[in-house]
Amino acid sequence: MPSSRQPVGGFTALPDPGQAEKLDDLVERLRSLKVWAGDPSYQWITSRVNSAWTAAGRLSGELTGKTTVADCFRPGRRRVNVDLVVAIVQTLHPDAGYVTQWRQALRVLTGESRAAAQVRVQDALPPDLPGFTGRATELGRLRAALQHGAVTGEPVVISAIAGAGKTQLAVHAGHLLTRDEFVNRVLFVNLRGFHPDPAQPPAEPAAVLDGLLRLLGMSGQQIPYDLSARSAAYRARLAGTRTLVVLDNAADADQVHPLLPRTPGCPVVITSRRDLADLNATTRLAIDVFTPDESAAFLSRTTTGVPTGGDPRALDRIARRCGHLPLALGLVTGHIRDTPGWTLTDHADRLDERHHQRRLDTGVELAFDLSYQHLPAAGQRLLRLAALHPGQDLDDHAAAAVADSDLPTAQALLSHLCRDHLLHEDEPGRYTMHDLVRAYATGRAGDEDPPPERRAALTRLFDYYLATAAIAVHALYPAEPHRRPRTPSPGTPCPDLTAPGTALAWLDTERPILVAVAAHTAGQVWPTHTIRLSAALSPYLASRSVTDASAVHGHALQAARHTRDPAGQAQALAGLGFTQGLLSRYESAAEHLQEALLLFRQTGDRTGQARTLASLGAVEERLGQYQSATEHLQEALALCGKTDDHTGKAFALNCLGVVEACLGRYRAAAAHHEQALTLCRQGSDHNGEAGALRGLGTVEVRLGRHRQAADHLQQALARYRQLGARVGEARTLDSLGTLHTRLGQPAQATEHHRQALAIFRATGDRDGEAWALNGLGEAAHADGRHADAATHHTTAQVITTDTGDGDQEARAHAGLGDALRALGDLTQARHHYQHALAQYIDLGTPEAEQVRTCLASINNNSSAQHSRTPKVASTEGPFREGN
Repeated sequence: MPSSRQPVGGFTALPDPGQAEKLDDLVERLRSLKVWAGDPSYQWITSRVNSAWTAAGRLSGELTGKTTVADCFRPGRRRVNVDLVVAIVQTLHPDAGYVTQWRQALRVLTGESRAAAQVRVQDALPPDLPGFTGRATELGRLRAALQHGAVTGEPVVISAIAGAGKTQLAVHAGHLLTRDEFVNRVLFVNLRGFHPDPAQPPAEPAAVLDGLLRLLGMSGQQIPYDLSARSAAYRARLAGTRTLVVLDNAADADQVHPLLPRTPGCPVVITSRRDLADLNATTRLAIDVFTPDESAAFLSRTTTGVPTGGDPRALDRIARRCGHLPLALGLVTGHIRDTPGWTLTDHADRLDERHHQRRLDTGVELAFDLSYQHLPAAGQRLLRLAALHPGQDLDDHAAAAVADSDLPTAQALLSHLCRDHLLHEDEPGRYTMHDLVRAYATGRAGDEDPPPERRAALTRLFDYYLATAAIAVHALYPAEPHRRPRTPSPGTPCPDLTAPGTALAWLDTERPILVAVAAHTAGQVWPTHTIRLSAALSPYLASRSVTDASAVHGHALQAARHTRDPAGQAQALAGLGFTQGLLSRYESAAEHLQEALLLFRQTGDRTGQARTLASLGAVEERLGQYQSATEHLQEALALCGKTDDHTGKAFALNCLGVVEACLGRYRAAAAHHEQALTLCRQGSDHNGEAGALRGLGTVEVRLGRHRQAADHLQQALARYRQLGARVGEARTLDSLGTLHTRLGQPAQATEHHRQALAIFRATGDRDGEAWALNGLGEAAHADGRHADAATHHTTAQVITTDTGDGDQEARAHAGLGDALRALGDLTQARHHYQHALAQYIDLGTPEAEQVRTCLASINNNSSAQHSRTPKVASTEGPFREGN
C-alpha cells in the first residue's frame, strides 16, 4: 500500500456517489474508489476499519472480517451494510465532506432515510422483571449516578454486549426511581441502534423528538421542522419537571446528543453496545455477563421445585453452557419450567449433548435452539413468521394475520412466547422481539418455510394492514370515499374501528408500522399494496404527519414506476404534490401536480384530474399566478360537475374564493365560499367547512360586514380547535385581529395577532409569522405606536425576503411607508411605498391603488395623512389549514 494516496489507474477524480441510481452503481463507484486509493488489499482495509471502530469504543464482537469487507465490493447485492461501507470510504479517503456524500447516497438508495424516520416512543417503562436477580453492585452505582445526573443533567451510559441485560437493568432502576417518587414521569424509546434487519436503521433524532414532543403535549402542527428547534422545544417542555428519560439501544453519540434534556430534575439513562466515548459529561457503567454466583442465584430462583438429580453441580454446568449471559439463562429456564419430569442434571446433560453434536459456539444460540425446540409447532411457526414482520412491533391481530389463525389462538401463542422470553410485551398488546431472537427466528424461517409460504404469510399481513387502515380512514373522513381505493376484507380478524376516536387511536399507534409496510412492499413483490396504502392513508397523513406522508407517497411512486402503473403514478404524484404544498415548497408542488395531471388525463380519471387541478390552482395562488390559478380551478369545477364530486367541488370553490379575494373581487369570493360551506355541511366535510367559514369571514371583513365576519370567524376558530388544526386556528386568529383593527379596537387586535404569532412560531410557519407581524404593525400604527409598527413591519419584511412571499413583502413595505411617514421620515417612507407599489402592480392586486395614493401625497409634499386599509389575511388555500 502506498504511504500516501495518489490517483492511480487512470482515475484523476474521485468517484461521485451522488450519481448512482442503484446499488450496483454505488458498488462500482466503491470499487473505483479502492483503485483510486492505491488498490489496497481487503485485509488492509479490514484492519484499518477495525482500528477506527475500536478507537470509537466498539466491542470486539462488533468488529468486521475480511470476507464481510470484500462482500461490500461485490455487485448484485440487494442490501448493504451502510455503517461498514461508510467506514470503508472513510478509510480510503478520510475527507469529512466526501464521506458525507457517500452516507447521503447510501441513505437515498437503501431507503434508510425514510425508514429511520419511523420510531415508537412510550410514556411508560416496559414491565419490570419479576424477582429481578443479581447486578446489586451495578444497580447501586446506577441509582447513585442517576440521582447525581438529576442534579447536574449528566446522562448515564450502560454499555455491554448483546443479551447482557442492559435494558432490563435500566428498566429495573427506572421502576425503583418511580416507586420511590424520585421521578413522576417516564419517557422511553428504543433507538434501534443495532437492529438485525438493514431495513430498520437507527432512528433519526428528529423523528424521536417528534414523538417525544407529542407525548409532552405538543400537537403535530406545533412541532418545528428544524432539529435544533425541536431539541430546544423538548428541553423547554422538560424544564421544571421530574422526568426519567430512557434512551435504549443507542447507536452512537450523534444519535443521542439532541435527545439529552440537560435539565436538572431529569435523569437520563442510555443503553448501548458501545461506550459512546464521544459523549461528554457522562457517567459510564460497563456491565459484563453474570458472575458465576449471580448465574447460580438466577437459576436457583427461576427453577424452584425442579429436582437437582445426580449432579449437585448441575446449575453450574447449565450456567457455563449459557456463557453466564442473562438472555440465554432466561431462555433456558423457560425450557426447564416447561419440561416436567426432568431434573437439572438431565438439562445439563442435554445442553452438553447438544453442544457437542451441533458444535454451537455461543450459549445464546444454544439457548435459542433449546427454547425453540420445546415450542409447539404452531408457536414455532408464529415465531418464525413474526420475525419477518417489517415493523418494530405487532399486536394480536397482526399475529393472527401472519399466522392465518383466529384471534384467541394468536393471543394464546403470543402469551406462550412471552413466557418463554422469546417475545416481550413492552406495552399492553404490543409485542417486540430482541434483535438476537429476530435474527435467529429469521434464519429458522429461511430453513423451514419455503419461499411461497413466507410470501403468503406476509401477503396476509399486508392485506390486513391495508384493509384495516382503509376502514379507519373512512371512519375519520366519511365525506371522501371516492378518494380512496376499494379494499377487500381480509380473511383474518380486524379490530372494530367504526368509531372515529378508536380509528384515530389505531392509526396513530400503527402509523410507524404502516410506513414500514409501505417501504417493504414497494421494494419487494407487493407494489400494489404500497400504491393502495398510499391512496388510503392520504387524508390522514396530510393532517397528522407531513413527513410520513412524503415517505409513503414516495414509496408508492417508486412502486408504480417499477410496475409501469400510470394510474398509481398519478395518485402518488398528486399526494406528493399536495404534501409539498403543505411544506410551502410550491415550485416542487407544482411540478409534481402537473406530472400527475398529465397521467390522470392519459388514464381518463376525471375525478383525479379535478382534484389535481384544484390543488394546482391553490399552489399557483401562493405563487401569485392568479390567472392560471383561476383557469385551473374553473376547469376543476367543470369536471366535478360531470362526476358529481361534491367534496371536490367544495375544495375547488374554497380555492377559487381565495383567488377572487386576492384580486379584489370580494362579492364573487364570498359567493364561492358560501357555496362551499353548503356542500361541506351536506357532506359532513369538517375540514372543508372550517376553511369555508374562515374564507367567508375574511372576505366579509373586506366588504365591511363586520358582524357577519365576526360570527363566521368565531365558528371557524371553534371548528379548527375541535379538529386540532393549529395553523388554521392561527390564521383565523390573525383574521380576527385585522377585523378588530378595522373596528378601531387596536388592543383586541394586538392580542389576536400575538396569539397567532405564538402559534406560527411554535409550528415553524414562516409565512404565517410574516402575516401576524404585519397585522401587529397595522394595529400598532392605528394605536399611534408608529415606532413599534416600523419594528414589526421590518421583521416581516426580512422574513418575506427569505420566504419569497411577494404579497406579504409588499404589505411590509407599505406598512413601513405608513409608519415612517407618521414619524416624519418622508424620504424612507417614499422608498418603501415605491417598493410596495412595484410589487402590487406585478401581482395585479387592488392594494396598488391605495399605495399609489399615499405615494402621490408625499410626492406633492402634502401633509395629509392618507391612510391605507389594513389588509385582512387571505384564506391561503388548503396549504395553510392542514386539510
